[in-house]
Amino acid sequence: MKNNAIYVETLIKANIEEVWESTQTPELHEQWDIRFSSISYLLKKTEAEPQSFRYERKLCFGLKVTGWGKSVGTHNKQDGTKTSSLHFGTEQAISPIKEGRGYWQYIPAEEGTIFITQYDYDFQKKGVYGQFIDIFFRPLIGWGTALSFDVLKRWLEKGELPRWQYLRFCCNILISLLFCFVWVYQGVFPKILAHHPLEISMLSSLTSLTGTKAEAAVAIIGIAEIVFGVVWLLYRNKRQLYTLQLIVFPVLTLSAVIAEPSIWAHPFSPVPFNMSLWILSVVGFVLAKDVPTATNCIRKKRMG
Repeated sequence: MKNNAIYVETLIKANIEEVWESTQTPELHEQWDIRFSSISYLLKKTEAEPQSFRYERKLCFGLKVTGWGKSVGTHNKQDGTKTSSLHFGTEQAISPIKEGRGYWQYIPAEEGTIFITQYDYDFQKKGVYGQFIDIFFRPLIGWGTALSFDVLKRWLEKGELPRWQYLRFCCNILISLLFCFVWVYQGVFPKILAHHPLEISMLSSLTSLTGTKAEAAVAIIGIAEIVFGVVWLLYRNKRQLYTLQLIVFPVLTLSAVIAEPSIWAHPFSPVPFNMSLWILSVVGFVLAKDVPTATNCIRKKRMG
């Protein structure tokens, strides 16, 4: 089965020289491209010789992938378009990629530079096993390429350093995962599985519901919390979710205090818990502004 080549395109509001320097200079390239931890050019014997380089991608627990690459040709057109062709690979079995080829293209536009890449590769593992791994790896490496392109775009257009962009990106993911866990946990355990008496009594104090009706209502609230937790994983505009929580957490805190005034003295009082989540929502709201995303890039080659 033949897989589609990875294609990523973005418009960067900068001239070709700036984009070229940021992508062809190893010290700059390794800052924005999440696929590489370091890139080192090797000395050329002659000017006509293709530019060879070594790359490294650190993983976790001390693991890393190292590989080779070479720029096999650079072509300039009369309209200012530049194209750099690449050949790359690694012999390490830990890498799904054995060898690949592709290109970077820089096309002048009225608003700046259209920056394009397309590449494909052979699997390290042959046969069905390699195809199976690539089902998961190909979307991941394509996503990483597009995310990196958006980081480069924001660096050149707005001046925000890539490391700060990636810091905000990672913090946004971690906070989103935390809120997903909190809402799902609060929905599943206290409300649905445990039918905690305090949950039922507080709802009864705030409404006219009692007995089995109050239990059923608490379970429904639990389901709603689970759904909202899942939304944290799927919904892209996290700032809207943070804004909703900035309203919800004070309301929940006030409701809990009204329903059960003694809750102030409870060892695991929801008052400091909800206020902590409220402050974290403020932090998340600030960090989530203009976060780099792979969805800003074009992922399919246009016809013509």
